[in-house]
Amino acid sequence: MITTQNLTVSFGSQVLFKNVSIKFTPGNCYGLIGANGAGKSTFLKVLSGDIEPTSGEVHIQKGQRIAVLKQNHFEFDEYPVIETVIMGHKELYQVMKEKDALYAKPDFNDEDGMKVAELETRFAELDGWQADSMAASLLSELGIDDSLHYSLMSELSGSEKVRVLLAQALFGNPDILLLDEPTNHLSLETISWLEEFLINFQNTVIVVSHDRKFLDNVCTHIADIDYKNIQLYTGNYSFWSQANMLIQKQKEEQNKKTEEKIAELKAFIARFSANASKAKQATSRKNMLDKLSLEEIIPSSRQYPRIRFNYVKIPGKDVITIDRLNKSIDGNLLIKNFSLDVVQGEKIAFISQDPLTITTLFQILEGEIEPDSGSATWGVTATHSYFPKDNTKYFDNDLNLIQWLAQFSKDQHISYLRGYLGRMLFSGEESEKLSKVLSGGEKVRCLFAKMMVEENNVLIFDEPTNHLDLESITALNNALIDYTGTILFTSQDYQFIQTVANRIIEITPNGWINAQCKYDEYLANPTYQKRRKELYRDLVKTK
Repeated sequence: MITTQNLTVSFGSQVLFKNVSIKFTPGNCYGLIGANGAGKSTFLKVLSGDIEPTSGEVHIQKGQRIAVLKQNHFEFDEYPVIETVIMGHKELYQVMKEKDALYAKPDFNDEDGMKVAELETRFAELDGWQADSMAASLLSELGIDDSLHYSLMSELSGSEKVRVLLAQALFGNPDILLLDEPTNHLSLETISWLEEFLINFQNTVIVVSHDRKFLDNVCTHIADIDYKNIQLYTGNYSFWSQANMLIQKQKEEQNKKTEEKIAELKAFIARFSANASKAKQATSRKNMLDKLSLEEIIPSSRQYPRIRFNYVKIPGKDVITIDRLNKSIDGNLLIKNFSLDVVQGEKIAFISQDPLTITTLFQILEGEIEPDSGSATWGVTATHSYFPKDNTKYFDNDLNLIQWLAQFSKDQHISYLRGYLGRMLFSGEESEKLSKVLSGGEKVRCLFAKMMVEENNVLIFDEPTNHLDLESITALNNALIDYTGTILFTSQDYQFIQTVANRIIEITPNGWINAQCKYDEYLANPTYQKRRKELYRDLVKTK
């Protein structure tokens, strides 16, 4: 169990939360939610002891162990993979290293022998003899091949490192598990495995995630950071969302009724206060008026960007034709003889176990790189806007946001540009800040503004929900549902794919699957899933 008492965290004049007293109990999974900048990651760091609170205290039940999902993917580069996982249990790892160091001493003496005996006893109590096999089992379940278990972390890819660090956090059955965006860079299969793990986990979990389906599947409670407070709600994210809207609506309706009553009483008092025969009634109403007050509705930190994509040029039927496309990167075959016809109005989700495959395909379609062979031909009426996974080049300049957006807009009027920036939550002086100092989420919203002013009839999105809060994801999700043009996209967000896509394309180096259906139908279809197993089985054989 972990509790806070009168916890306050502020940075200068900015108060993230104030006098928070809250209790997280075993057997529950708490989804920590809030707008970008509300303090979700900071709160986890305070709980773990990485950051000292401005005031107040964190209490952890004596003898309980906290495990944290590390965010620095290079922190363990000099260590073997299996050792990195075991490091998740600090005491076990410390006992193991101390024991090994004593055994390695050339002048091992009686005192060392007594110390080793104590360490061996504690090592056994901590299930140290099972550590390697437990770590290996976790790694395998998270898709890390056995051949990599004793490699150095520096030899792994970015997505492999993410999964090893997740195994580190889960290792050894911690009493309190703190997970900050654990589904980032995970395949949908790995996310499904993690969901099952957390559902069966008997201890305390506090998780930050922008994946709505993940929060719905694993959370028993929602801890909402808003109004500089943290409020607990029983239920998953969808239940919280409905309950929160209902509570706000009830407050607003009650205030409206109170305002009407106040106006009615004031009118009576003004009319009859000087009338001797009505004086008693007027006094009574004054007393009633003094007792009435409006419930304070503090401004929420949550803001929904107003995203809407339109197009000017009426599209024809044929959008793009891909013919026998092949591409390798650094000798690694990603796309093999891939052919596809895309027609107007299709919303296609591209998926792959290797995210680089889809990024490479989109870069070919955008003209940023050339295929090794084959072709991708755009229809004569197709106009397209591109959202890249890596947006660094767009913001490597000294332009303010108005100047930045003007690069992509036919209409150069400042009021026009300010209007689009305002819709993306850059109002007033915010629209004049420099583009190079933006946060990850702010850069994403700027790219949405760019795509809106371009008014193209084809949109390409490479992982658009990264760096976004749940409010922005919801706004984007709804905008793409409403868009009548063509969309090509990839995402790790199940709900995003399910609600937007009407066609699924899964690509492997040994072939692809073309499914004209919704995502849940694709995953449930035995023919498609048999084909998937064949493709990935063949892929393992070729490796």
